[in-house]
Order: sequence, then structure tokens, then C-alpha cells
Amino acid sequence: MCIRDRPLAVPVPVGVGKPDFGYPWPWAVSRWLDGETASVEALADSSETAVELARFLDALQRFVPEEIPDRRVRTDLTAQPLVARDRATRAAIAETADAFDAAAMTELWDAAINAPGWNGPPVWFHGDFHTGNLLTVDGRLSAVIDFGELGIGDPACDLVIAFTLMSTESRAALRAALGVDDATWLRGRGWALATALNAYAHYAAANPRVAAQTTRQITEALAG
Repeated sequence: MCIRDRPLAVPVPVGVGKPDFGYPWPWAVSRWLDGETASVEALADSSETAVELARFLDALQRFVPEEIPDRRVRTDLTAQPLVARDRATRAAIAETADAFDAAAMTELWDAAINAPGWNGPPVWFHGDFHTGNLLTVDGRLSAVIDFGELGIGDPACDLVIAFTLMSTESRAALRAALGVDDATWLRGRGWALATALNAYAHYAAANPRVAAQTTRQITEALAG
């Protein structure tokens, strides 16, 4: 993938393969990017980091590939709407009611899935935009990695980064830099809640790191 004038580095494929020899998926080998995984401790309060991420998302959303995907590929890349997660999210809310405020989570979830949908043209989104897929060098953002969930549609799913990485002030800086409207922001909070609940329900009991990360994500999504 190549984004002209991209504000952060991205992996550049050096080899691409097709499903074969019993391996059922396409695959690629990409250029190595040096860096450390981004952390809340280092970057949560940085409005500068928030603006850098907003610049990256803006560039991604405006990106037009030299070869437009055909109808079949475009259909494959189109994301499911947030409401497709309704049953699983409500089940996770019930399952985690001892750990979090079930009434508050339900209120947010109902609001998010009933918010007006994306009314702009379909745009590219990263699809897995969280701290684990951001690299830093010398304490500054340097790269965005892991485009395995790349797709076309509603960019609200990439707002998850606002609730995995940022504090209240830096989150406001991201929103202002992107010019996010109320409905899109609400859907973004819904994506943050749904993805965090899914990870918490499946992995928190066995992985304290995941428990801490998803607890923060749920708490920040509820805070708005």
C-alpha cells in the first residue's frame, strides 16, 4: 500500500502470495519497520500525537489507488455495519455486568447502533486501529502497521484509537482535527465498546495485560 504524502510510515510489501499447498489465505511479506509499540503511558496526553493520527486517517480516507478494486474485491472489502455486532455485544454486556456498569453500556450501545449512518462516500479505513498497531521511535509516532482488516465504508471504526490511546484532552484534539460529527463520534464509541467487550470476555481472565487495556477502553468509551 502506498499513500502519497502519508504522514506516518506504513509497511511496504516485498512479496505477495496466493492460497496454495493447503494454506487457504492470501499472504504477503512486508518491509521491516523499526520502533516500539505505542503506549498509553507515553502518548495518552499528547495532543500532538492525536493530530498526527488525525492526519494519517485523513490521508487514508482520501487515498485513491492507482487500480480501483473490481466489484468482487470491493464487496469483499466492504465492512459490516456496527449493528451486525448487536447480539454478541449484548451478550458480552450481560457477561461482564459484574465488572462494568451494564446499564451505561447498554445505553451507549443502543445510542450507537441507532445513530445516523455514514452519509458520505465510502472511504478506506484501517479496521484495527489501536495502540498495538502503532510504532514509535524516540517517543514519537513513526508508523502504522497491520493492514489485515483494511476495508472500505464507514470510517467510524478507526475512531477506536481515541479510546485505546488517548485522554480526554487529546481525544478532543483528534476529533477537532478530523472534523468528526456527533453521529460518527457516537458510532466510534460503539465500535470501541464492542471490540473491547469482545476481547475482555474472551481473554481478560487469562491475560492481565488484555484485561487492563480493555478495561481502559470500555471506561473511556463510556466517558465519551
